[in-house]
Amino acid sequence: MQARPPSTPKEDYGSAARRATSVRISVREARMSRASSALLTRLYDLATGDEDARVCRDIPDDACRHQPRNYFVHIVALIATKAGDLLMDVKTVLAWMLATLGAPAVMIAMLVPIRESLSLLPQLAVAGVMRRYRLRKWFWVAGSIGQGLAVVAMVPVVLVFEGAVAGGLVLSLLVVFALARGVCSVSLKDVEGKTVSKTRRGSVSGYASSAAGAVSLLVGGWLHFVGSDSPSLAVFSWLLIGAGLLWLFAAAVYAQVLEPEGATEGGASALAEAWRSLRLLREDARLRHFLYVRTLLLSTALAAPFYVVLTRELTDSSIGALGLMIIATGLASLLSSAVWGRLADRSSRRVLVAAALTAGLGGLFAFGYGRLDTAHSAWVFAALFFVLGVAHSGVRIGRKTYLVDMASASTRASYVALSNTLIGIALLLASGVGLLAGALGAGGLVLLLAMCSLAAALVAMRLPEVQ
Repeated sequence: MQARPPSTPKEDYGSAARRATSVRISVREARMSRASSALLTRLYDLATGDEDARVCRDIPDDACRHQPRNYFVHIVALIATKAGDLLMDVKTVLAWMLATLGAPAVMIAMLVPIRESLSLLPQLAVAGVMRRYRLRKWFWVAGSIGQGLAVVAMVPVVLVFEGAVAGGLVLSLLVVFALARGVCSVSLKDVEGKTVSKTRRGSVSGYASSAAGAVSLLVGGWLHFVGSDSPSLAVFSWLLIGAGLLWLFAAAVYAQVLEPEGATEGGASALAEAWRSLRLLREDARLRHFLYVRTLLLSTALAAPFYVVLTRELTDSSIGALGLMIIATGLASLLSSAVWGRLADRSSRRVLVAAALTAGLGGLFAFGYGRLDTAHSAWVFAALFFVLGVAHSGVRIGRKTYLVDMASASTRASYVALSNTLIGIALLLASGVGLLAGALGAGGLVLLLAMCSLAAALVAMRLPEVQ
């Protein structure tokens, strides 16, 4: 057997140099990783007020040491999606866009029900399928990609079609968008419940909504002061492109969540999941009470389009007026969401009460202003829309935080899916309120929904505390 020739000094030197370089790179990467982790921990302390970042409640032990990273991944991803929501808001932007394209009024009236109900109704089935997988973040990633592609696909519709054809195509793409949104809704709460501690979840939504509000504030200012001089279809196209890209960016960010594996017990067919969840509804009085409150609080979402219609009727329908409404929405998120989030971590029940009262009183004032026999200002309606936006932000953060904290790790996905499915049905039924527009007018509907908000405040006062 021939002996193996010895390595040359040159080969030994090269091998040793490569090993030394590899060691230096590994040491440098380890130092960078530790520095990055330390920075995230310090930022987490500032954001939450913790002196110890390892305050962990109701999350697995494996997720505790990664909580600062996961906390900020959630915030960045939600900033992107919430900013996207504001750029193509169905209550303002898409409604204005379809009116500009000459779509029938019945199609404009379907925007909010499609977006809201179709993102809620399939969630029992989604929860049943999701429970079969140990990692659920990929459901959120796929749903975010679906939303982004659906929004970008609206751009050629805006540029090429008009009338009923344009309205039908936009509504069809909105169906895709809403279904993908439903997948994200279920998976977000499940992943957040495993990776972000109780008493910290409200601030995630709060900080994200405030940052997204700043983005929409800039966009609304551009529309009001500059965009009004641009062709309206070009303006809508850029808004849709920006929103779609934000959802695609969010998908890439959320893929970085360090999620511990979850239990797969309870994965079942949609029918079996529905039956099991309905049993929870029959047995859990607290859940039923929460659903009564949430149903009445649909009034804050349903009222927004009628504020817009009232503004168009009594002032003007220019892109500049639309910019004011977007500014109002952005300011509401920017100034209130972080506050609502921190308050929700203390008592989400009190947040629901306060938000419902704000919406109800603001609606009463809007109705009264609309009835005055005087010249009406778009700025006043924008201010009233801001009040509604503040209230709706509190409702969204309060109900999400209450539901997540009320549920346990084993029931959270089912509670979320059941709640959203039943509210989706209620929303479809409540969308019939638009049929009363002929008799009551936009102002009368604002008044009716304000009374529903006040009723929600009274019912929410009897909810038990869950924090």
